[in-house]
Amino acid sequence: MIHSKTPTHKIHEGRNVKRFREMLGIKQDAMAAELGDDWNQQKISLLEQKETIDPSLLQQISATLKIPVEAIQNFDEDQAIYNIACNFSDNAVNNNGVNIQQINAIDKIIQLHEEKIALYERMLKEKDEMMLRLERLLEKK
Repeated sequence: MIHSKTPTHKIHEGRNVKRFREMLGIKQDAMAAELGDDWNQQKISLLEQKETIDPSLLQQISATLKIPVEAIQNFDEDQAIYNIACNFSDNAVNNNGVNIQQINAIDKIIQLHEEKIALYERMLKEKDEMMLRLERLLEKK
């Protein structure tokens, strides 16, 4: 069996716009306002139902959502779900080939470093307070 690299179904650009808009927490009204005076919530709703979107409009939308045009044109939910299902386990590796356990170890090191900084700052504060007390004692003598 030969596997094609192209999806077996057509990418629905309007649905992808909706997915990205929702993932970014942007309401249709807000997106319409960003696109200009000619836009309103209903027009965004209709746009999100279109299978293909004019390339110049797609460029405006990508700028508004701050995502690449290619993300809208190429996002395939079925493929994304398949990739997630195949790549996440106890020994999962991210796209850069880094083991998730390594990331957890790095997170722990960062946490310990932050705790060390907090301790150092407390020690400096206590030193400053002690110096102030010593100066007051010396002034009294």
